[in-house]
Amino acid sequence: MGNLTRRAVLAGAGAALAGTAVSPHLSGAAPAAADPVHTVRPHDPRYPQLVTGNNQRFVAAPEYFRMLRSPADAEQAVRQAVETGKRVSVRSGGHCFADLVCHPEAQVVLDLSGMHGVGYDPAMRAFAVEPGARLLNVYEDLFTGWGVTIPGGMCWSVGAGGHVAGGGYGLLSRAHGLVVDHLHAVEVVVVDREGRVRTVVATRDPKDPHHDLWWAHTGGGGGNFGVVTRYWFRSPDAQGADPAGQLVRPPSTVLVRAVSFPWEDLGEREFTRLLANFGRWHEEHSAPDAPQRKLSSVFNVCHRAHGSLDIFIQVDGDAPEAQRILDDYLGRLTDGTGLTPKTMRKGSGDLAAMPELGEAQRLPWLNAARLVGLNNPTITHPSLRGAHKSALLRKGFTDAQLSTMYRHLTSAEYANPNTMIVLFSYGGRVNSVAPGATAAAQRSSIFKMLFQTFWGDASGDRAGLGWTRGIYEEFFADTGGVPVPNGRYEGCYVNYPDTDLKDPARNRSGVPWHDLFYGANHRRLQEVKRRWDPTDYFRHSLSIQPR
Repeated sequence: MGNLTRRAVLAGAGAALAGTAVSPHLSGAAPAAADPVHTVRPHDPRYPQLVTGNNQRFVAAPEYFRMLRSPADAEQAVRQAVETGKRVSVRSGGHCFADLVCHPEAQVVLDLSGMHGVGYDPAMRAFAVEPGARLLNVYEDLFTGWGVTIPGGMCWSVGAGGHVAGGGYGLLSRAHGLVVDHLHAVEVVVVDREGRVRTVVATRDPKDPHHDLWWAHTGGGGGNFGVVTRYWFRSPDAQGADPAGQLVRPPSTVLVRAVSFPWEDLGEREFTRLLANFGRWHEEHSAPDAPQRKLSSVFNVCHRAHGSLDIFIQVDGDAPEAQRILDDYLGRLTDGTGLTPKTMRKGSGDLAAMPELGEAQRLPWLNAARLVGLNNPTITHPSLRGAHKSALLRKGFTDAQLSTMYRHLTSAEYANPNTMIVLFSYGGRVNSVAPGATAAAQRSSIFKMLFQTFWGDASGDRAGLGWTRGIYEEFFADTGGVPVPNGRYEGCYVNYPDTDLKDPARNRSGVPWHDLFYGANHRRLQEVKRRWDPTDYFRHSLSIQPR
């Protein structure tokens, strides 16, 4: 269970009192500011491995990395950086799509990957998760220990730190909401106007004087307000004292199927009908109480050079008529296309290597989470460069958008097999929460889009960025090249950061980047920033500015 063992949590839980400034040691590790083992400088053989994250386009050159091991260690590291006038950036899992962590101005990178404990805190009556815990490890620890989970993302190696701060979404979200809908408390190292450093616990309780800091971490994005050293999770409707009753219980089994639509079977008519059907199904079945909220899918609409379009579908195996829901979904997708879903070819792509799922299979939920988590484009290209752009849609595709996707995904000018538009099922219980109840403002979308491509080295930057920008800006041509919130769009997902949104040459809408990510919640986030980080000490290229 990593540094934060169940025994350590039980022993140290009394230190974590909501709404107080604390320096708990639940990790059981002493501060390591003077320990060279935990400070990585340029001469250290570990340094080259740490200067970049998942996206090799962005590289840091800090004076040192501090490998944090405990909340007290984090507080001491921040204090040292403040006292010496160093600019910091914060990293948990290293999956940031933009330069929010790895950038030339970062003099100190605070790396939280060593803080990866998961356990139950009886004093909080909640589950404690440290920011460096990888999502799959979180799922395994919570489920094998207590039979519970959080409705988080699919990529196994994403760190909890940034994932949670940005809202957190996964295959269980249509049934159970966003991760932050179950966030009970957060522990944060902050810096005040006089440069004093302290650790604060903020909770969901509206009477907590630090409640606004909790709210800011329910979708306000990572690296904005301080260094998160621990999250606590408890569902709002939890009852009693039994740990097994404090969080979401995943289905005991899930019905899963992974199939492909080979490009050799797809002309423009078949392609556009297939994608139009996808949009219509989600328009009809994304209400908070729809029985079909128990179904979620990930649809990789890949470039023709890849060979196929690949889709993974998961249905709660405990749901009544699970098989009918799955069959109806595939039937609706293919209606009027003449297409027959094919078994994925072994090794044919990022959702591939799953030929055994050509027909529906019933799997234990954790086995399915492991399977899809290890077949994900974000981690199957760890040494590549990439471009990523997001959107959340309230309606299906227009004819013009379908034509744009077909043309760009069949272009011979950019025939890169690692190019795709990923469509994530959204809505359901995500949309049962008011936009202002959390900082995650997008609460009426039906699916999420991720436009992305990967390539090998800097020589491919112009083509890769050109393709991604070209399709995205044409797709949203009706609103200035970006998904301006309106009756059809609901902005962008902050966990897919995109600095192009700040560039008036790329964002011609006149709507500022922060409104695309935060909507009406941006003003309140500025107020939180002014209170908790008044000197703008924690900042990056898309950080919230104090109001």
